[in-house]
Amino acid sequence: MEDGAGSRDDSEERRGGEGWNITSPTSTGSSTSGVSSRRFTSTLHQKRRRRISKKAKEILEHLQEGFTVVALDETFFYYDSLIRKVAGKRPVAKVTGSHKHSCVIGALSIDGRQLFRQYEHFDGEAFKDFLRFVHYKFPRCYLFLDRARQHYKDERVQCYFEGRKDSLIPVWQPTAFPEFMPLEECWNISKDDLLVQFNYSSYHEFKVKVGEYFRTKRFNLDIKKYLVGEVG
Repeated sequence: MEDGAGSRDDSEERRGGEGWNITSPTSTGSSTSGVSSRRFTSTLHQKRRRRISKKAKEILEHLQEGFTVVALDETFFYYDSLIRKVAGKRPVAKVTGSHKHSCVIGALSIDGRQLFRQYEHFDGEAFKDFLRFVHYKFPRCYLFLDRARQHYKDERVQCYFEGRKDSLIPVWQPTAFPEFMPLEECWNISKDDLLVQFNYSSYHEFKVKVGEYFRTKRFNLDIKKYLVGEVG
């Protein structure tokens, strides 16, 4: 998930994230210590990458009969800043002064099916509503998603997962590795299509265009490559 979609609850990632600085810039030998710290962080990052990839491969290689694998994520489309590109000139940002936005939640499966829904707000109720659509379209699936608060902490969502634990199985992904999330590519493509070189007369028109786009757009991504870390 991206663009302010909620805080994550992943203490392991915070303890070992890129921001873990164990050196003081004023201490003697800080340059050497800084290099060692960066090497340690890089090694830790690679180890985590291998674990994420291994876990995904195990699920894909031993997928139970009747099950599929689905990746899920969400993003926000903001109406307040739109980019216009003119040939031979620098891109121009048009600022509307509005803080309105539209949330899109999406899901992609390994067999090429996709599901997108648009919401005014992103909270536990909206996410639970989207899970209903997911479970209807993919009755038995492993669901790859990150630990956004709305995914992981909301009691309504927890109860929904618990009541379907044999058919809707969440696979929690760490948040510091967007390269394992295929929906990130969808968001990059769609924002370039929708937010660049477009003039919307109103927020209503903007929201309608976003909805129409996701009803007709086919991304055709091989999500297996993303889940096992073979892209990027």
